Amino acid sequence: MEALHPSYQEHLDKLKTAIQESELLSVYLDEEGDDEYKQLVDTFEPHIHQLHESVTYHNPLQLLSLEKALLDDGFEGMYIPRLLGYTVLRGYVGEDTKFSKPQDHFQDIILYACSSPNFEQIQKRIGQAIQIGFALSSDIWISNLINKVDNKKVRSYLQGQKLYRFQDQKQRQSGLVKYRKQFQSLRFMTATFPMTKQELNGDFEVMRHFLKLRYDQGFDNASLLPHLKSFIGNKEFYTEQNFIELLIRIGLYYPLDDEGSKMITDVVDKLRKDYPNFDEVYHSMINQHWNDVKQIPLDCEKRLAALISRKADDRLTKYYNTLDVVYGKGYVHDHAIAAVGEYYYTNEGRSNDNSNIRAAVFSQVATFLSNLDTDSYTDYFEIQKTISQYIDAFSNQQFNLDVKNLSLKYIKKLLKVYVDKRGRDYQDIKKFVKTTFLDLGFMTDKQLVELFKTKRKKKAE
Repeated sequence: MEALHPSYQEHLDKLKTAIQESELLSVYLDEEGDDEYKQLVDTFEPHIHQLHESVTYHNPLQLLSLEKALLDDGFEGMYIPRLLGYTVLRGYVGEDTKFSKPQDHFQDIILYACSSPNFEQIQKRIGQAIQIGFALSSDIWISNLINKVDNKKVRSYLQGQKLYRFQDQKQRQSGLVKYRKQFQSLRFMTATFPMTKQELNGDFEVMRHFLKLRYDQGFDNASLLPHLKSFIGNKEFYTEQNFIELLIRIGLYYPLDDEGSKMITDVVDKLRKDYPNFDEVYHSMINQHWNDVKQIPLDCEKRLAALISRKADDRLTKYYNTLDVVYGKGYVHDHAIAAVGEYYYTNEGRSNDNSNIRAAVFSQVATFLSNLDTDSYTDYFEIQKTISQYIDAFSNQQFNLDVKNLSLKYIKKLLKVYVDKRGRDYQDIKKFVKTTFLDLGFMTDKQLVELFKTKRKKKAE
């Protein structure tokens, strides 16, 4: 957790002053009604949310500091419901649909809410968050939290949020899924970079999720650079498999400065020498990542490839030398096809090495076909010749099926545009597909007939 930047603190202080000096607060304090409190919330919570969003985007490691600063009576309990939801959804949930570790920040926010002068208003907005958070927590943790509350009425309220139905794992899972949907448009993830092996392995899932989200959502990650370099340079981690996986993800998705890039190169070189069976571990992790994300962006593949030195005569060097040809020449070039085939035949067919090279080729095929417009269908005819060569080289059913599905999707898109069955375009497409799909085993004669058969609409009775 980083300390809150002075500019953010200044913003908070101004907000707090505006709240305390507002006429809306005066009216609420006089009336103490639901409508008056709602007007206060509707006016000021959007400003708090805007600040939270800004910190999330630029300085996510300062989020906990920001949220702790909001636990101040000067904010009149506003934004507490949102903070509780954030803390519940940040925690890593294991296979038993329980938090993998106690959620201290969740506890702090609950205890603050329970002691707030505005608890009567706050409790009307936090029931579901506490119910889900309690469902994911252990009975001992809940009991210890409730025992810290002196007010009997508040303790009774908290005890009532522990729902019997959530003792069933399926009910917990269903409740969590439904609750997550309420926050799917919001951005609130943070993490604490580990300093020890215990922290690395204990917070691994949270770190992995955090790094993925930061890339996927296109956030500004400049503030993470010092932490990423400190993480990469921590020699205590070099014996841990979880470190290798996070290192690969950083190499793929986080552009580093020259110092950081060299650090990754040097660490990987060290691991190639010292970590048992590193080649296999590395390829296995890349393979699993392909399976998880389906398609690694080409620029990310190239970024990681540029970080891997070619000094050692090992599997990584051979793999990335092959990708150098594919990236440099383009996967449609004869030299690239030959290089991939030569590499492929030197490995066992089911090896992770071969799975990764297939995935790298398929990713580029998928990118091409997904972006090909219907006017350029002759380009599809040409690229299919290259694809056929890879199909022959790989002799892999899953690769064939994936290519078939992509191709069929594009053909169906063409048939929605070229509807004149006597037209030259339609006839060219039909002729090509019937011959090629049959030769490649994509479809049978009967299936091809169905593909080009006109679907007649039923006559209205």
